[in-house]
Amino acid sequence: MSRRSLLRALGAGAAGATLAGCGVPAAFVEPGDRAGHDSSATDHTLHFANWPLYIDTDDDNESKRPTLEAFSKRTGISVTYTEEINDNDEFFGKTSPALMNHQQTGRDLIVISDWMAARFVRLGWVQEMDRAKQPNVAKHLDPQLRTPAFDEGRRHSVPWQSGITGIAYNRKKLGREIRSTGDLWADDLRGRVTLLSGLDESFALLMQGNGVDITRWTADDFHEICEQTEKRVRSKHIRRFTGNDYIKDLATGDVLACQAYSGDVIQLQADNPDIEFVVPEEGAELWAESLMIPNLARHKRNAERLIDHYYDPEVAAELAAWVNYVCPVPAARDVLASSKDEETAALAEDPLIFPDDAMRERLAIARDITSEERMDFAKKWNGIVGL
Repeated sequence: MSRRSLLRALGAGAAGATLAGCGVPAAFVEPGDRAGHDSSATDHTLHFANWPLYIDTDDDNESKRPTLEAFSKRTGISVTYTEEINDNDEFFGKTSPALMNHQQTGRDLIVISDWMAARFVRLGWVQEMDRAKQPNVAKHLDPQLRTPAFDEGRRHSVPWQSGITGIAYNRKKLGREIRSTGDLWADDLRGRVTLLSGLDESFALLMQGNGVDITRWTADDFHEICEQTEKRVRSKHIRRFTGNDYIKDLATGDVLACQAYSGDVIQLQADNPDIEFVVPEEGAELWAESLMIPNLARHKRNAERLIDHYYDPEVAAELAAWVNYVCPVPAARDVLASSKDEETAALAEDPLIFPDDAMRERLAIARDITSEERMDFAKKWNGIVGL
């Protein structure tokens, strides 16, 4: 399942919209009610919830996580690490009863996608971090990820990993290059194109194909892509809408081009060098999945220390070499480049892990869908997709 999970049903989207409501939401937690008693000074533990396959593991023992073990050895803090986040909406449903009722979640640190992180920030469900105690974050966080619209100044979130939603295609089978989103709609790709089914995953790239500045898109921009997509579904140009199963379709040749995530394509290219990833000329979406500290977390200071640990360039490089997503610590590039292992050193030159300046000029972070927009937009999109 994709770590940038699907918005599978209107019910989940509607639940979030109802909670957020208009004006001050009923479930909103005031700033003064977010912090709990921090036991970090005396209780050297931490509960960290993350997605599956999203951290480095030992080659000989998958139960060992070298970067986490290094943190525990250095600080004396024992980390309980759980791979329990399989879907953003599912995790929202799991934690929302406690958060809206001013109760502990049992987790000190979580990782959720940026569009869901926006919801948590709006609801006041996560705590502001003390950047004075996070010197690595202050120094090494990628400048392009520092100011998302949903969290001004990155006070409540820190990217765990980042990525790009662009286009993947099989150049050998297609017999030509794809350079723009508009190239997906050429006649020779009829019935051989897939798009991502999740609203939050798909809309930005399609808008960029229309020349829209996704940092300030409008409702009219959204309805325009819906109309265009409906027509392409009716004409059978779009084969289907997918989750991460586009990987199989592309690998087998059932589709020739598709919306895709940069990290997935790096893995595909290891088996099939004919697979290429494109940041279209009109631009692509840069996104992140962020570390956040839920309200009333019992080990806030320990969580802040763990976050800062992963912004040490040496540690960030070790993690990047394993997960192959866009590294939010640009300084990790020099660490990888100095590796004596040729394969590891080559990662430093991979623009899907460390985007170059030319690629960065075409990347943008999309404005998130507001609580007022979400119910109607999700209903319209899911009707097109068939969810």
